[in-house]
Amino acid sequence: MGFKDLIHGKWFRFGFWSVLYIAWVVWLGNWWWLLGLIVLFDLFITKKVKWLFWKKEYKEGEKHNVWLDWLDAIIFAVIFVTFINIFFFQAFKIPSSSMESSLYTGDHLFVSKLTYGPKLPQTPLTIPFTHNVAFGHESYSTLIQNDYRRLAGFRKVRRGDYVVFGFPNGDTVLSRDPSGDYHAWVRSSGRKYVMDNLGPIIVRPADKKDHYVKRCVAVAGDTLTVKDGLVYINGEQQEVYPGVQLTYMVRTSGKVNPKIIDELGMNLEELYYDPRLPGYPRMPLTEAMLAKVESLSNVVEVVPNLDIYPPDAPDSDLAIFPFTGKYRWTRDYFGPLWIPAKGVEIPLDTDNLPLYERIIRDYEHHTLEVKPDGRIFIDSEEAHSYTFAQDYYFMMGDNRHNSLDSRYWGFVPEDHVVGRPAVIWLSTDRDRKFPSNIRWRRFFKFV
Repeated sequence: MGFKDLIHGKWFRFGFWSVLYIAWVVWLGNWWWLLGLIVLFDLFITKKVKWLFWKKEYKEGEKHNVWLDWLDAIIFAVIFVTFINIFFFQAFKIPSSSMESSLYTGDHLFVSKLTYGPKLPQTPLTIPFTHNVAFGHESYSTLIQNDYRRLAGFRKVRRGDYVVFGFPNGDTVLSRDPSGDYHAWVRSSGRKYVMDNLGPIIVRPADKKDHYVKRCVAVAGDTLTVKDGLVYINGEQQEVYPGVQLTYMVRTSGKVNPKIIDELGMNLEELYYDPRLPGYPRMPLTEAMLAKVESLSNVVEVVPNLDIYPPDAPDSDLAIFPFTGKYRWTRDYFGPLWIPAKGVEIPLDTDNLPLYERIIRDYEHHTLEVKPDGRIFIDSEEAHSYTFAQDYYFMMGDNRHNSLDSRYWGFVPEDHVVGRPAVIWLSTDRDRKFPSNIRWRRFFKFV
């Protein structure tokens, strides 16, 4: 028997796929799936059961049924793509400018599930190729709900990583403002107004929240501070990544040449010229862009738009986490804030409870009550401390002055992490017409 005959033999194919299957079962950690080896044995060796019951086997010379062939292709595609989406990669599109100038609105990404380990589906009854909405309605059923479980990945989330995650405040969605933040609306306008004008609400499980992408600036156990718009971790200034930008008031003696603005890659939706200044009240600039703008002959003055307490509109004490003026924080002067870590116990009182109450109540699912005399009860027992059940992260957009991130809604739980953006496979600019709207230089760019 030659080598070619060997590798095409039924026993070799059975052995090859069995090894891959066993490796997958070990990774999955559920030994009941080893029963699938019986199916593989029958597929390759005994062939007693027609497992692909929808697939017609044609006799020699028999005319093919086009509809059955299409059905076979569609079923195979659904199974294959679903398997890839769960365990390896998932497509994602950048919906907003919160990550510019690092990730652009219109970037289409493949998100790696392998980096941090794929999450097993908690809500498995979902229409294929959808996340949470199809044809204007929820595309899943909560009839089956599994506990959170993550398979082994290559590593944990690190500071500086781009991370795709479920939007923490996305547990409650407003029917008439699905992209809005229900919790922010209630704080600013009251629940009755919100329900009357934007309701009814839709409650989503953790794995069906909308996906966001931000940069992780602090991991579990870190102490984060933001000063002058710059991030400090455990007292040391964090690296200013090339894509991080703040907005500046740029006073000029006339408009900046549009060609220069285009070369700098500025988002025109965030830029406008005010002749009363004269200049640009809020020009988003990275450090490299700032140096170029300051060197322009018609630029008179450049001043960073740093928000000191009290927060400037549209921010307020009710907009900045933890939503109380006691901490006197703004988007540019924030913290110090300790990021919760799994297994760590902290003292708990009414002073620090606003920082961690959503974790206790909503992410780790305890009942929480504060008595009029200030005593705290967790699961009906008086509590003077709390031990966290999972790790948490602090996420910020690189477009620091145009990003709704952890400064506005708090921590990201570890069980909300989806994956890490791996490669940009397509990028389009919605402000331009085809074909000039295609950003060719970003094709298949690793991130």
